[in-house]
Amino acid sequence: MLDAATPLILSPADNVAILTLRAPQGARPLGAGVALDHPVSPGHKLARTDIPVGGAIVKFGQIIGYATVPIAAGEHIHTHNCAFGAHDQAYEIGVDLEAARAAIPVLAPRTFLGYRRANGQVGTRNYIAVCATVNCSATVIRRAADQVMRSGILADYPNVDGVVAFAHGTGCGMAAEGVGFDNLQRVLWGHATHPNVGAAVFVGLGCEVMQVARMQQSYGTGAPQRFHGLTIQETGGTTRTIADIVARIHALLPEVNAVTREPVPASELKVALECGGSDGFSGITANPALGVASDMLVGLGGTAILAETPEIYGAEQLLLRRAVSPEVAQKLIERIRWWERYTEMNGGSMDNNPSPGNKQGGLTTILEKSLGAAAKGGSTPLADVVQYAEQVTTPGFVFMDTPGYDPVATTGQIAGGAQVVVFTTGRGSAFGSKPSPTIKVATNDRLYAQMPDDMDINCGDIVSKGVTLQEKGAEILDRILAVASGEKTKSEALGLGDNEFVPWQVGAVM
Repeated sequence: MLDAATPLILSPADNVAILTLRAPQGARPLGAGVALDHPVSPGHKLARTDIPVGGAIVKFGQIIGYATVPIAAGEHIHTHNCAFGAHDQAYEIGVDLEAARAAIPVLAPRTFLGYRRANGQVGTRNYIAVCATVNCSATVIRRAADQVMRSGILADYPNVDGVVAFAHGTGCGMAAEGVGFDNLQRVLWGHATHPNVGAAVFVGLGCEVMQVARMQQSYGTGAPQRFHGLTIQETGGTTRTIADIVARIHALLPEVNAVTREPVPASELKVALECGGSDGFSGITANPALGVASDMLVGLGGTAILAETPEIYGAEQLLLRRAVSPEVAQKLIERIRWWERYTEMNGGSMDNNPSPGNKQGGLTTILEKSLGAAAKGGSTPLADVVQYAEQVTTPGFVFMDTPGYDPVATTGQIAGGAQVVVFTTGRGSAFGSKPSPTIKVATNDRLYAQMPDDMDINCGDIVSKGVTLQEKGAEILDRILAVASGEKTKSEALGLGDNEFVPWQVGAVM
């Protein structure tokens, strides 16, 4: 049980302790060492021992940085005296695989109420999607969707969750092949054919690089009743296209509404694991609790999708140690190497992350942040590694290569098939997503009380009340199943999700 009044020591190997309460100037929270020369906020680190210049700073039993000046016992450790440095990349692939297999819990089967599609997919929501193939058609799809939503017609179709416009800022002025093109094509097709979408309308300008016909050729037409397409040029301009989209939606509504929820096994679920606005408690409360829920989902036969490659940097060895094969491990290593080249090419560093808000919350280096972020993935085997927005077909714990920017990462995970998103935050987030609902999890009591309209679950009681990670993980899993069955999340009640569709743009704008 964690004691809210005592700084936390997360591993016997750690030479730092974590404040759980604000410490005033002159205090000695560890009971020894130097007095603090300034107030220090909860989630920040204090030195347990004297640390020389260049000495390793250890948290979670792992190196998170190196001292840039001598640090005395009791002193605050942060960006003023701790810097990013090399981490261990002598990977030991698969050495923890048997322990990871043993970590898969054996659970009684569970179900949720989902929409079983004709192709076997299972949805947790039932949307009509209007997808722009190019920025030129973004306005018409937004206006058409807004017109339908404001009309009140959906009151006659209670099984339809809404009409959502997936608009973006690209689709032309780009190479017709390569990473950027492939990313966008997978995102658009993944959203249009998502299990949470009952029918989709693609809308293009007509002359753009991203052509609907090419997508159909690459991925197949799918169920014809769920897929429709038109262009502004062929339809006769903006006004006529908006009217045509609205008419098509009206025609689709009866058929999309004709589905009902039915009990389906939890093994049908794919859940996206996300974090944003992280703080010093993220890796202590919400993320490991979500990791427990992820393990339980895997034990039920479902799929947990971790993402954000720059935010596992420094912790990738923990995933590689439980990779199911050298081939799966090599996929992740290749993505790590790609990101190292990509950031160097753009004059950046992998330590550009954490953000200013992360640092205010107590996170000092990407190595520290990554150890906490990777905890969302639990302890079960790494079953597969997939490209951005690639369809996830392997059950179990899967990693998707994405940036660390939350809207871009989640857009990819949803395109890959995630029907529910769980998003942990310590600083606070106003994130939501469509067509897959987002459950928001607070890492601390203060945030949960401060943003009650946004937070669905509080993990601060792990510190303040001694709730165990196992208990909290079970609570998160219960909420996932309830939301999958139709319970609305806080972000859905607020109407969030229309502006968080952000495909990852890679490559030259031409």
